[in-house]
Amino acid sequence: MSPPAAFRRYVLSSFASLASAVPLFRPGSSLPGSAAPLMGAPPADSPDGLSHPPARRLRATLGASVVEGMFTEVFTACAGATVLTAWAIALKLGPLLVGVMTALPFLAQFVQFPAAWLTSAFGHRRVALTAVCLSRLVMFPLAILPWLELELAARQHVLLVVAGASALLGVVGNNAWVAWMGELVPRAVRGRFFGRRTALTTLAGTLASLCAGLLMDRLRPSEGLGVALPLLALGACVMGVVTTLLMASQHDPAPPGTTPRLELKGALVPLKDPLARRVLTYQVAWNAAVGVSAPFFALHSLQNLKMTFVIMALHAAAVAGVRILTAPLWGKMIDKVGAQPVLMACSLGIGVIPALWLLPSAGTLWPLLFDVLLAGALWSGHGLAIFALPLSVAPRKGRPFYLAAFATAGGLAYSVAAALGGAIASALPETFILGGKPWVNLHVLFVVSSVARLAAGLLAARLPEPGAHPVTSMSALVSRLLPRTRASRVLAPPSTGSHRPG
Repeated sequence: MSPPAAFRRYVLSSFASLASAVPLFRPGSSLPGSAAPLMGAPPADSPDGLSHPPARRLRATLGASVVEGMFTEVFTACAGATVLTAWAIALKLGPLLVGVMTALPFLAQFVQFPAAWLTSAFGHRRVALTAVCLSRLVMFPLAILPWLELELAARQHVLLVVAGASALLGVVGNNAWVAWMGELVPRAVRGRFFGRRTALTTLAGTLASLCAGLLMDRLRPSEGLGVALPLLALGACVMGVVTTLLMASQHDPAPPGTTPRLELKGALVPLKDPLARRVLTYQVAWNAAVGVSAPFFALHSLQNLKMTFVIMALHAAAVAGVRILTAPLWGKMIDKVGAQPVLMACSLGIGVIPALWLLPSAGTLWPLLFDVLLAGALWSGHGLAIFALPLSVAPRKGRPFYLAAFATAGGLAYSVAAALGGAIASALPETFILGGKPWVNLHVLFVVSSVARLAAGLLAARLPEPGAHPVTSMSALVSRLLPRTRASRVLAPPSTGSHRPG
């Protein structure tokens, strides 16, 4: 294989690895292509009653799905976390409300169970089309907000209601869409298809984020809303119509009535499973540790570091690039040593990242290069491991409920922590002197988050991994991840035939 062909294969395998990972929201930014197409791990065999389309119809449907994914990334660039933070600054939301607003996508995870019932009752295609369309058209009130005669407090409420409604409908739509794609895309081409789809959507998302950043930098006034943010909201609505039409052109493999009904008792099974409870404990601790600081990185970048939107978009694109290149390496590591050691190592490493944000200042942004490298590499490994580990714990029969339970627990913990972080920042002075150096209130949240992430990373030592040997100590983690030298293999005592988990 020629070097260019090998490189293309390596990059596509990177995208394919990311395509099957649970989406992880980077602190303060929406990474292009970060939304995972397959969160639900569809069953190996298609259920009876599916309508398999001709090859030509299937190719047309998959092509429409790729184009729809690219326009979805344009919508995210117009209405993602960074743009919502810009809305919050323009409408003078304090840290508490910023934390609440940016936590809404995570708080919305509590509708995972109702979403699963809606999908089973009305069909995945119908629910996906309706919920996804409404989740994007709901941005329209923001497009006309500057021309509405409303007080500042009322405008703030409109922003929060729109963000909340979009988040709730987005969870319902994603739940149905995952089930739809799981039945539509043949298993034989699934990795290849989603690898190519993620590659193209990442490219589209990067370009769209840069264009949105240029628009906001050029048209954003020093105070007030201006025209850039309403234009982006209108663009989000247009993208909602376009993506809905593209989704409507795609084949439905399951006629009405073929979707299996879900039973209420299945929702309680994860809470009774001791192995699942350990995963739930880690999810709660980890998402709380991340949530206390994650909503405020964009706010810190804009207000304190004086970063432009273009620089923020370039930073997000660089992190996404590192994630793409390191994903296959982590995938091989997980295949070799298991998901639990990788999850523990990445969790502990990610604990350092918030502390790195104590280093940059306005005009001195080069320390963020370390954030690009560490965040891109470690979040990539963490995303793949946190996807593989719950799947190994969740039985196939109750897997949707297990995954919904993990998402709900993590989302609620993140939301509560984000609101708490906003309350702490609001209670502190915006700037203060400590040790003869100036600091801002958000620095306190970064320190708290860093310590909490390290503590949550240690909880990963208790996580089970059926069929593997989890590590339970730092020394075992180092010995498991680092390759053993030839000398250590020679000096190692002979095996007695028994293996004690590390």
